[in-house]
Amino acid sequence: MDNKIYVFDTTLRDGEQVPGCQLNTIEKIEVALALEEMGVDVLEAGFPVSSPGDFNSVIEISKAVKEPRICALTRAVQKDIDVAAEALKYARLGRIHTGIGSSDMHIEYKLKTTREKILEKAAWAAKHARNLIDDVEFYCEDAGRADLEFLARMVETVIAAGATVVNIPDTTGYCLPDEYGAKIAYLMNNVPNIDKAILSVHCHNDLGMATANTIAGLRNGARQMEVTINGIGERAGNTSLEETAMAIKSHQENLGLHTNIDVSKIFPTSRLITRLMRMPVQPNKAIVGRNAFAHSSGIHQDGVIKHRENYEIIDPKEVGVKESAIILTARSGRAALKYNIERLGFEVSQQELDELYPKFLDLADSQKDVNDVDLLKLLGKDIDQTIVQIESLEVHSKMGDCHSKIGITVNGMLKTAESEGNGPVDATYQAINQIMGKKVKLEEYLVQAVTSGINDNGKVHIQICKDDVYYYGFGQHTDIVYASAIAYLDALTKVVELKAVESNV
Repeated sequence: MDNKIYVFDTTLRDGEQVPGCQLNTIEKIEVALALEEMGVDVLEAGFPVSSPGDFNSVIEISKAVKEPRICALTRAVQKDIDVAAEALKYARLGRIHTGIGSSDMHIEYKLKTTREKILEKAAWAAKHARNLIDDVEFYCEDAGRADLEFLARMVETVIAAGATVVNIPDTTGYCLPDEYGAKIAYLMNNVPNIDKAILSVHCHNDLGMATANTIAGLRNGARQMEVTINGIGERAGNTSLEETAMAIKSHQENLGLHTNIDVSKIFPTSRLITRLMRMPVQPNKAIVGRNAFAHSSGIHQDGVIKHRENYEIIDPKEVGVKESAIILTARSGRAALKYNIERLGFEVSQQELDELYPKFLDLADSQKDVNDVDLLKLLGKDIDQTIVQIESLEVHSKMGDCHSKIGITVNGMLKTAESEGNGPVDATYQAINQIMGKKVKLEEYLVQAVTSGINDNGKVHIQICKDDVYYYGFGQHTDIVYASAIAYLDALTKVVELKAVESNV
């Protein structure tokens, strides 16, 4: 059996079904090109019959992307299938993804029909799609809760009707890994024509087992995995591309499987999705979370500094992260303190370190963490810490014409600036840059609702980069542009101009 795993990415279809994460066609093309660069084999571009926008997006993605096979979702309905075929007419390689419910739950309560009629409709849909295109994937919806013998009959039926790939989705995230793996194994061993098609696994994360179920399915014979960037998707989300790709790579000897994914593109693609879909990644998310390669425990920090693999099974550079982060907190030891001092370009003797450490602990006990500015002060370096306060902010916005005027007190002196921008936030940030004079790159901009109702408070989270060092800023206000300005200034005031600091050594 071929041990290559085909990666079917559904970020632009199942992932985009998350409330508030919808993209326009231009944004979808940007994501599709990033996924192509990453090396996905199949790109599910949308559900063409659902809206004119989705139909157009499938067409434009088909024109823009050359390497991945472009897939369009349908129901087992003639109009759906015909519209999908029309949307795929520009694709170099196209696939129609059609299907119907396979569990008794769906057959009885959703479709209100019988098993035999479901098989007839499934065969018709697979055949009709195959008459329009040479690659057809059939999904047996809610296969995770389907009767095994009936599921095997359905798989056999749709393969005989022309399906080249059969998707066995755990639609509700119900299965346990051993149960789901056994389901795939049963199909591999009990469907007579299984050699004529590829089995695909599509798992949801309702019980937090999507990745485990996907790996279990692959170990038992499935050769396509359906995933999304950051694990986004309906309800609790889909299987995460980054988790499964890295699990396969990390356990290549054990699993004997491989993908075409360029894992160095994982982190930048994750950030692209976060930015475009405005959906934050939880800090402790595997592979791409802010804390995935961050260490704050003294024991762990000492171990990582001595030899990274003591506490990291993945080299952060492998997935596109510059380096591990040794975060200074009250739980940090001398090794972490020395590491961060040296990172800033200074050397300390053991005696100096022993003298600094109690002062560091006192500081760490009084605040959440110790940043570079705090550390430099602790070292007695003469640095200018900028104290800023927004005094005024005026924003005038029309379609395609935004103007911002801001007044900021910088170390007690009022300074004003105004600028045009692509939107009210961009215009405000351009004006702030004139005052602060720091050249930074905005890496992440996220807005979250803190409260609800007419007086809703918005919290803005941003990340900026200066000389390959990342700084975070936060702002909260009922006026989201004002909150954005607070967050940007919060991050800018944390930027340490190391060259200026070194001149004071």
